Amino acid sequence: MKNRVLKLRAEMERLNLDAILIEESKNKRYISGFTGTAGSIIITKEKNILFTDFRYTQQAKNQTEDFEIVEISRTNPITNFLKEMNMKRLGFEDDKMSFSTYSNYKEALVNTEMVPLKGLMLDLRAIKDEKELDVIRQASKIADNGFKYILGFIKPGMKESEVALELEFFMRKQGATGVSFDFIVASGKRSSMPHGVASDKVIETGDFVTIDFGCVYNGYCSDMTRTIVVGKANDKQKEIYNIVLEAQLKVIEAAKANMSGIELDNIARQYIIEKGYGDKFGHGLGHGIGLDVHELPNVNTLGEKLLKPNMVISDEPGIYIEDFGGVRIEDLLIITEDGCEVLNSSPKELIELEF
Repeated sequence: MKNRVLKLRAEMERLNLDAILIEESKNKRYISGFTGTAGSIIITKEKNILFTDFRYTQQAKNQTEDFEIVEISRTNPITNFLKEMNMKRLGFEDDKMSFSTYSNYKEALVNTEMVPLKGLMLDLRAIKDEKELDVIRQASKIADNGFKYILGFIKPGMKESEVALELEFFMRKQGATGVSFDFIVASGKRSSMPHGVASDKVIETGDFVTIDFGCVYNGYCSDMTRTIVVGKANDKQKEIYNIVLEAQLKVIEAAKANMSGIELDNIARQYIIEKGYGDKFGHGLGHGIGLDVHELPNVNTLGEKLLKPNMVISDEPGIYIEDFGGVRIEDLLIITEDGCEVLNSSPKELIELEF
């Protein structure tokens, strides 16, 4: 946390700010370790202050180091303390703060200029430290264990929603504290829906089943996708699957620091285009992941920023054919200077579940 605060102070100096106000919950956790749902953080050139109410003061003391804990209330709000600090320029999370909250601060701090941070916190969070990487590795391991388990659970006649529930239950028993998002379990023709959240559709013999899932472990997310066939795959299913797999592997082979998200996306996209399915790959190749399941960097046709070592991204090309089905294969990658570390160990060759 000390290193993160130091980086933030360096940005304060660059932006000529007297302090930075942090209120978004993931950003508060990132900079301080505090996980309570109510509170605000002020980082000045000399002090780290966490403002929270009576419900969370003990928790804040237990979870933070080098932070002064200040209790606030409805009758003694944070603005009372901020007025006394006589700040000229205060940075704030313009991408997270509501207009009404911003207006309240502007009204109270009439002599303070509110300076938008323009995504500064998300930029800092994009490059992970070793502690963060270890937690994401463990979250990915739990997801891999979940996939291995669920292969022995799926059967024809079972609802997609049953698979999703069983998978979540298993991962929680493995140490997950939650799920990264509502699981996608899309079978048969529904697998052509990239975000086909688990439904009451019954899985049938011959179906593609796309499972996109992840867990939260110590606050950090995992995210992986595998597509299987329940029964024997037909020639069309094999064709589509192998194209997606090859595109996904090409990205792993090429990924490294100082590539842009656009360049990496283009590797998978051009291969799928060459195989005649370019119009069936309608989403970006991937995204950053960390405290949020979708965060920086962008790995798509708009991802102009260069990838840096210790960024964690997803590699998830897909082909989706309406009224037939679809395939997506996803791993998480840690970007390194000259390559990448693949976090998922689950097999990627086409799995056919025979009964």
